[in-house]
Amino acid sequence: MAKIFIPNGYKSKLDVWQTERAIKFIKDTFQQHLSAELKLRRVTAPLVVVSGMGLNDNLSGVEAPVSFKVDDLGEHSTVEIVQSLAKWKRYTLWRHKIEPGKGIYTDMNALRPCEELDNIHSVYVDQWDWEKVMLTSQRSVEYLRETVRAIYKALKHTEYLLCEQYPVFEPFLVPDIKFLHAEELRRMYPDLSPKEREYKAVKKYGAVFLRGIGGASSDGTKHDTRSSDYDDWSTPTNDGFEGLNGDILIYNPVLDSAFEISSMGIRVDKEALERQLEISGTQERKKLMFHKLLLNGSLPQTIGGGIGQSRLCMLLMGKCHIGEVQSGIWDDNTRAVCEDAGVYLL
Repeated sequence: MAKIFIPNGYKSKLDVWQTERAIKFIKDTFQQHLSAELKLRRVTAPLVVVSGMGLNDNLSGVEAPVSFKVDDLGEHSTVEIVQSLAKWKRYTLWRHKIEPGKGIYTDMNALRPCEELDNIHSVYVDQWDWEKVMLTSQRSVEYLRETVRAIYKALKHTEYLLCEQYPVFEPFLVPDIKFLHAEELRRMYPDLSPKEREYKAVKKYGAVFLRGIGGASSDGTKHDTRSSDYDDWSTPTNDGFEGLNGDILIYNPVLDSAFEISSMGIRVDKEALERQLEISGTQERKKLMFHKLLLNGSLPQTIGGGIGQSRLCMLLMGKCHIGEVQSGIWDDNTRAVCEDAGVYLL
């Protein structure tokens, strides 16, 4: 049964038709600012990819995608619904011969049947998947931070324009995003769980980019898991901490929680891929088409990530449940609780 939480006294600031219009406004506005900040061109995304090519996202490495057979595809008849486009985007940049400093973004629609449903998680996932070609010399924490600041700037622009369009809203995003490493956060709050540490950090700073997701901390634990073949979470850096990836976390005043809006990072090069495949015990992936292209030097060095569309709408409109901004599938208890509380699920 899905977990459901309705804050005391919660009431949506917009009715259902105002909500639908605001969803479109937020999505149209943010993607324009994101593409301008990062120099991204829009491309069309697949809903399914062929199995066994290494193009689908493994997320934390254990989630099973929805798969089925297509009779007319012959040898490659089994296909999978995407979970995200982390690796497909890098492959597409190579196919389109995109030059360094430019990239692509797309509307990604995915199904994640292994997701545990609650206020912010749904089987249906919609996000802006983006990827940008970079120079090998830019593989650094500072380039990662520069990119995060550009994304946060696009978030701030969107919030400002939404509040201008709908005066019922007031800006709440803090002026600047704070950069922390998962190891720093562990040392700050050694007796708390990773999620409790995230809450402490965003409650203090308002917005945090938490770096080093997937790598082991000094005590051998992980803040969270991350697949071994897209984000670079194991490369040592000159600040003494490993990892060139992370999550954008924002304080959600309605849910009083740390709210992940984006997962992103500088992608693995040949050395990082081999290291992370060994760490995770997934060396068999070297046989897949995508991994062969990466290991033989064909694929460009990139940075990329995903930014939740429904998550962003939910956050900026002060909604308490993701079902208020997307048409999802919910259990009977969730629907009953929301109906009793006056929470309208699309």
